[in-house]
Amino acid sequence: MKPIERVALTLQHKTPDRVPVYPLLNGVSRHLVGANYYKWATDADVCAEAYMKITEQEGLDVIVTLTDLSVEAGDLGQELVFPENEAAHPNHLNQMIKSIEDYRKVQPVNPRTAPRMSTHIRLCDKLVKAKGNDVPIVAFVFGPLGITSMLRGQADLYMDLIDDPDAVKGAVQVVTEMLKEYCDALIETGVHAIMLDTLFASQSIMSKQMWMEFEGYLVKDLAAHIHKQGCMVMIHNCGTGIYFDVQIETMQPEAISFLHVPDDCASLADAKAKYGDMTTLIGCIPPTWLPTATPEEVEEECRKHIEMMGAGGGYILATGCEYPANLSLDNARAMVRAAHKYGKY
Repeated sequence: MKPIERVALTLQHKTPDRVPVYPLLNGVSRHLVGANYYKWATDADVCAEAYMKITEQEGLDVIVTLTDLSVEAGDLGQELVFPENEAAHPNHLNQMIKSIEDYRKVQPVNPRTAPRMSTHIRLCDKLVKAKGNDVPIVAFVFGPLGITSMLRGQADLYMDLIDDPDAVKGAVQVVTEMLKEYCDALIETGVHAIMLDTLFASQSIMSKQMWMEFEGYLVKDLAAHIHKQGCMVMIHNCGTGIYFDVQIETMQPEAISFLHVPDDCASLADAKAKYGDMTTLIGCIPPTWLPTATPEEVEEECRKHIEMMGAGGGYILATGCEYPANLSLDNARAMVRAAHKYGKY
């Protein structure tokens, strides 16, 4: 069975030959093509080659095109730092939004010509043409409130939400409208889904009510825009106490990639019982645990996750966030082995 067939059945809550598996092998794939982080993240040819090599070599069932969380913010004008062996991030000493007044200066750019977003569009196009008939290609897009936080810095953003919420909302609205155009271009490449990172929809950052006020109503519109074009919507959120309920209500996602138990559930088994018929669950092996775990421990943990969430389909085994970008692939291979060993239906 091809990965795309396996995942399609899983998303329909049917049972394929086994549970699909994809540790989020993103930045770590750069080692297979001898590239540093900057080259891997800014050159579509290099990045596509890396993703294809690691997918084939490790037997992955999904490709998710995460490079870093600064793609959109960089194109909006935020100065970025590109460490050699870490993901790009904003220059926190030079935030684009330096005061509340600067929120009103946020202007959309054309994703088709902006350097980083256009590179991501080309990456998706290359991957779809090369692997799209065999492996699902999922384009990764940061949510509008997350992007705005990259322009301002999270600590200052939190204060601004209290001091001048309308200023923040105005910028987030501008970013959302730009993301519609960005998603249009990604969908045109033929990607099978858009994965929106909604990190702020979790107890680790803000309440449900605050998230709905500042981002929920906007991503509802964005998700509807994506669905209207026949493309699937997936969510990634690795926050503590993720809000499954309001995100499912607003976005109707085909799948949710998560790390921690939802805020209204006592365990992963409880999450499967409560939400397993509403969406497909993706996760949720902790990537921060992997550097100290043995392959045998990883296999056993994967077995437990499959046992708790795999019954009846609707579950994809994955890390709850990106696999450590400088770690050996031994534990990723242990995850794939576990899917083959324990994930058969």
